[in-house]
Amino acid sequence: MAKKQYLFDKPENVKRLMWMFYALCGLLVIADFVLHRHIGFEWEKIPAFYALYGFIACVVLVIVAKEMRKLVMRKEDYYDNE
Repeated sequence: MAKKQYLFDKPENVKRLMWMFYALCGLLVIADFVLHRHIGFEWEKIPAFYALYGFIACVVLVIVAKEMRKLVMRKEDYYDNE
């Protein structure tokens, strides 16, 4: 019996999807310079503000999670019977 082939099992489909993702990101950056935004704060005038804000927020989230792991991590044998 032949193994079922899914959409993203083929590397060319993955490359095609990534190309579309990068193209969409590029179009959104261009749209940020072209479209008028209704801003509420002065720092929102910075070009690509929301992209930078999202990237920095994700980096901070990962760093905080790595530090929290030191506080909440249990020993490997925590649930073993004694």
